[in-house]
Amino acid sequence: MSKKELHPKDYGFVVFSDESAKFSFLTRSTAKSDETIKWTDGKEYPLVKIQISSASHPFFTGEEKIIDTEGRVDRFKARAARAAALKEQLGSKAKKAQKEAKKKAKKEENK
Repeated sequence: MSKKELHPKDYGFVVFSDESAKFSFLTRSTAKSDETIKWTDGKEYPLVKIQISSASHPFFTGEEKIIDTEGRVDRFKARAARAAALKEQLGSKAKKAQKEAKKKAKKEENK
């Protein structure tokens, strides 16, 4: 492949439209579309409809929300709490076993 074949030949102006935010912008792209739109300069350009853009994305709009579908966050927190309780329980059992072993060892020494 030579360098002349590296770049696409169908690179032109396209209007991307975010219908939910009523936001459109003109840029160059290789995106294809059967629809066209008349832009503010009076020319017609291919129209590509998009679902999300910088005008509607929560990160860019500052409306970022945590959407907890099906209680995932609650289930995670419950699992973490159970794991911490189990770790504590096992830790106390291990300490008791060590104390018992020390007592047993002292009894053996005293005999």
